[in-house]
Amino acid sequence: MLLSLLHLRNSHFKQVSSLLSLFSTSLKHHYSTSLLQEPPPPPLPSSTLKTNNTHINLSSIDFSGIAKSVISRCSHDWDKKTEPFSNPSLKDLILRLSNFSPKIARRFIRVSALKPEDVLEILLGFDCDDIKSGNEATKIESLWGIFKWASEQSGDFKHLPQSCKVMASMLVRVGMYRDAEFLLSTVESGGILLQCDEIFSNLIEGYLGEADLERSISLYNQMRGLGLVPSLACYRGLISHLVQVSETHLAFRVCVDMVDMGMRLSITDRSVYENVICLLCRDGKIQEARNLVKKVVNLGMQPSNIVLNAIAGGYCEKKDYDDVLSFFAEINCAPDVVIGNKIIHSLCRNFDIERAIYFMEELENLGYCPDEITFAILIGWSCREGKLKNAFIFLSEISSRSLKPHIYSYNALMSGVFLDGMWKHGQEILGEMNDMGIEPDMSTFRVLLAGYCKARQFDEVKMTVQKMVDRNLIQFFSQQDPLTIAFTFLGLDSSDVKIIRDNDVGFSKTEFFDNLGNGLYLETDVDEYEKTMAGVLVDSMIPDYNSLVLKFCGDKNFKTPLVMFDEMMRWGQDLSLSAFSPLVKGLCQSGCNVKVMTSLLEKMPKLTKQLDQYTLNLLVQAHCKNGSTQKARRIFDGVLQRRLQIDNDTYTSLITSLCKKGDLRYLHKCWELAREDKWLPDFKESKVLLGFLCQRKMFKSALDLLETIVAAYPHLVMDTFHFWLEKLCDTGFTGSAHLLVEELVKRGFVLDCLAYSHLIRGFCKEKRLSEAFMICDIMLAKNLAPDFDVSVLLIPHLCKAGNYDKAISLKEISVREQPSVSLSVHCALMSSFCQMGMVEEAANLLQEMLLRGLIPDVEVYNILVQGFCLAKNYLKIGELLGIMIRKNISISISSYRKLVFLMCIEGRVPSAFSLKELMLKETNPSHLIVYNILIFYLFLSRRSAHVDTLLDELQARELQPDAATYNFLVYGFSQCKGASRSLKYLTAMMSKELRPSNRCVREVISCLCQEGDLSNTLKLSREMESRGWVHGSSIQSKIVELLLTHGELQEAVEFLDRMEEKGLISNNINYDKIINQLCSYGKKDKAIVLLDIMLNKGKIPSSTSYDYIIQGLCKSHKMDEALDLHTEMMYRNLKPNIQTWNVLVNGLCEGGRPAEAERLITSMAQIGETPSREMYQSVSNRYRFDNNVSKALEILREMQRNGYEPDFETHWSLIRNLSISGDKENIKNGPSFLSRLLSNSGFSRP
Repeated sequence: MLLSLLHLRNSHFKQVSSLLSLFSTSLKHHYSTSLLQEPPPPPLPSSTLKTNNTHINLSSIDFSGIAKSVISRCSHDWDKKTEPFSNPSLKDLILRLSNFSPKIARRFIRVSALKPEDVLEILLGFDCDDIKSGNEATKIESLWGIFKWASEQSGDFKHLPQSCKVMASMLVRVGMYRDAEFLLSTVESGGILLQCDEIFSNLIEGYLGEADLERSISLYNQMRGLGLVPSLACYRGLISHLVQVSETHLAFRVCVDMVDMGMRLSITDRSVYENVICLLCRDGKIQEARNLVKKVVNLGMQPSNIVLNAIAGGYCEKKDYDDVLSFFAEINCAPDVVIGNKIIHSLCRNFDIERAIYFMEELENLGYCPDEITFAILIGWSCREGKLKNAFIFLSEISSRSLKPHIYSYNALMSGVFLDGMWKHGQEILGEMNDMGIEPDMSTFRVLLAGYCKARQFDEVKMTVQKMVDRNLIQFFSQQDPLTIAFTFLGLDSSDVKIIRDNDVGFSKTEFFDNLGNGLYLETDVDEYEKTMAGVLVDSMIPDYNSLVLKFCGDKNFKTPLVMFDEMMRWGQDLSLSAFSPLVKGLCQSGCNVKVMTSLLEKMPKLTKQLDQYTLNLLVQAHCKNGSTQKARRIFDGVLQRRLQIDNDTYTSLITSLCKKGDLRYLHKCWELAREDKWLPDFKESKVLLGFLCQRKMFKSALDLLETIVAAYPHLVMDTFHFWLEKLCDTGFTGSAHLLVEELVKRGFVLDCLAYSHLIRGFCKEKRLSEAFMICDIMLAKNLAPDFDVSVLLIPHLCKAGNYDKAISLKEISVREQPSVSLSVHCALMSSFCQMGMVEEAANLLQEMLLRGLIPDVEVYNILVQGFCLAKNYLKIGELLGIMIRKNISISISSYRKLVFLMCIEGRVPSAFSLKELMLKETNPSHLIVYNILIFYLFLSRRSAHVDTLLDELQARELQPDAATYNFLVYGFSQCKGASRSLKYLTAMMSKELRPSNRCVREVISCLCQEGDLSNTLKLSREMESRGWVHGSSIQSKIVELLLTHGELQEAVEFLDRMEEKGLISNNINYDKIINQLCSYGKKDKAIVLLDIMLNKGKIPSSTSYDYIIQGLCKSHKMDEALDLHTEMMYRNLKPNIQTWNVLVNGLCEGGRPAEAERLITSMAQIGETPSREMYQSVSNRYRFDNNVSKALEILREMQRNGYEPDFETHWSLIRNLSISGDKENIKNGPSFLSRLLSNSGFSRP
């Protein structure tokens, strides 16, 4: 009947008739089963839909102290990092070290006390250890533990100086700075002077890396007090940090010390002392800076322009120009033009042009070369002082030096002639400008307009305005008056300035005449008019860059001032605080590139230090926003030093940035300061901070913040607690979240669905299902529905635990409260039913879905197909496939996999091929995936004969096998004893640079080894070596076994050596089998190497491996090595077999060490093992051989107590020895002993 359905679909389904016949044989009625009935659902009454949205009144709940209460209950959950040993024994410490280098640790595993030489040997051994496995910090912590243990073992123990030096170096290397400092201080207090300059230097650098400048300085002073010299890197780091925090005196002292020590400063080190010079000059300590420069010059390093500029600027600020000159003469160095211009501009501003000219001549004698800006400065100041002759001489000097005059030079000259009333010469100067190829700009026309207005040449003013219009400098409309434009441009109110024609015949007011001879006069405040014009002309003589910066900042143009900053420096002008402050504010507020802002701040360190509170707060926030946390920290520290107020936003920005960077040490400091200042972030930022604090496991701080937020934003309490619960659960601390919930409930807080959902989600994530089920029970009891995703997550776990009723209840309440997710919840329950083999229940669930009006989707049908496949219910599978075909529903890859598996296992290969054809008609899955799945299950069901057919199909369809295809072929043929074909496909796969799976390689090697094919096995192994592929335990074992079988013992050892040298050993390596084999061939040394490799990888060898090695060592009479391994074995809770105990006891007795053998027997009894008769006999015989009759008697008594009887020879030998010895005690005890012996031997006294 099912086949008749197929005619409803496309004709290509004719190909799958054999497939459907598999499932249709038992059908009697067309879709008669209830599974397929789809009655229309009755509508659900609205009254059945109940919501859980209950308004919760939180005003009456007291949240104060909740942080303290929760912290007290959760601290055990948060403080997880504890020392593995509170008071470790030597055994514990040695055993921990043996995980890093067993060979070194093993030599000391039996010692009960350490000598100073032993400690040094251990430290040097591990310091030179080449093994990189394990955690370096853990290793050195163990070494430090041994070092301290040795110190405490006796009062007169003293470490060797070399041991102290090596230990301190190790501690510094892994960041254990305080322990290293304690060690060095202890050694020093003991009167031992270590030549450890490098250790001190590295320790100082370590503290600097932690921003602990105070300890760094203390160590530096201690180091210098001991006569030790820091490294150049140490000096560099220390000075840099001191400069950053403006510790001028200390920075100078350390820098002088560095220079006095003769440190050869490279080009990269130049900035170190340059920064110190700048810091000194900024603080007015010019003489100290000068002295430092002299010292550096004596070392052969010429001062840079930064240094010269700093010192020259300092002297200029003090107006001490003679010292500037003497400084340059002293170091025989001429300043560059920027520095020279700075000096000349300062001289002109503070004195007069004549002194500036003299100074320039003196500088020229030193090699100074003035440029056009230099002469522009001189021209401008000459004009300002009214010395036009000097100005024109300087203009001539510019030409004679083949320089091109600056436009400001011409502006100054024009301003000068206008002020002197020689307005007609203005055009001549303008003409010369044109001849020189200098285009007049707005500043030039401003001078012309002011000059002509001052000279009352308003016709010239009109022509000048027209020129400005022609050059597109201004816009002009026909209805506008050119004079009005000019007056406005010059800063006058055009309505207050009127040009009036003088028509009064009696009393003339005429001040000037126009071109027609008409008398005119100004109707305005003439004094103010003249003052304005003169001001424009004077200001145009020397550009005032600070005014320009202020103007641009007022226009919200913050980029232009940055561009003209270098030009400002060339003019010898410094940015003033009044201009610098608004510029920095504007850059911060405009979101300027932080690199640009940083560059500006570095050029202006003195002004940066003088910025106001508001601007500094903006700077910290801007740097944090751009991720420059270190720079933000430095500015923040400066704010603290000046005791300025820190804004809320600043705290929030810095704390958030520190959380992102993971700088926990500074974060704690900033956090405490913020809490002291009653810091309160806004709600949105506080949520972000809570998230970061949870990520950093700073739960105590997060709880403090939580309590603060709740108090500050009571209307957002629910949102806050939800967010906090979510973060706790996300970070693996759901238990703590649960405790918080319990605390809230105690205070009357009513939890909603979302809170419970977070807890369930977290418990499921942590695999704490019992707690998740408990929360679910609470929700069900309260008739609350968890979030949709939580229901979907929890239902499978409930079904696996057999809680089907709860799973169904959870489905019901979820569907009731969230109808939109009904289909997904039903799918989750249906899938769980199918996985648990409850397919009929899943089918009933489908009926329920249909009754509710839910239309099953692709996922539902595929879930049921997979479920019925598990149940092997062919009838239902056929029905479902029929429906899916009729409804054009795709078969998923998961369903296809289950169907193919069932068909292949049941031997229905033709049906599997037909299903494959059906899947190939679909567009979703890749054709290659369809083939790969079928190939895999054909091999799995041992039906590899059909694989060739599929391979032919692949070739016919021009489908290239991928890595999965080759892996299936390689592994499949290897399982079918087709080693040659398996190797063929593996070779083909590797030739295409596809990486086979470890399982495939392992199986091929195994097959080749089983066939004894040594040649191909080694060839494949070498190919793997060349590609750097790790050889797992099984592969190495198989290859070694094959080599040993062929008598290639040395080749086997060399193979293992190559694996170690090339790092081709997996982390979970197991050499137990190889160790046993090598020991049987007498290669115990190599076996020990393999044992140590396992330990280095964190893998504990089996007791059998230890047994084989120990027994081999005993046979070679290497008893100490055997005892070391035996002790290590016992420490690792591995039990030696009886043969191992025997060979150890016998070996010790043969070597004349019966006392140690006796101790072994005693330790054996202590762990519950029973020593053998042979062990007692061996020890007793050795004592007899050594004429130690009393000990022999003790052993025999112990032997008898354990139920063993000595042989007659032993009896007689002891009796004879007792008689000969004449020992009274033995003679006294002899009769009873003899009596006992005779009695036990079957004789009795008559």
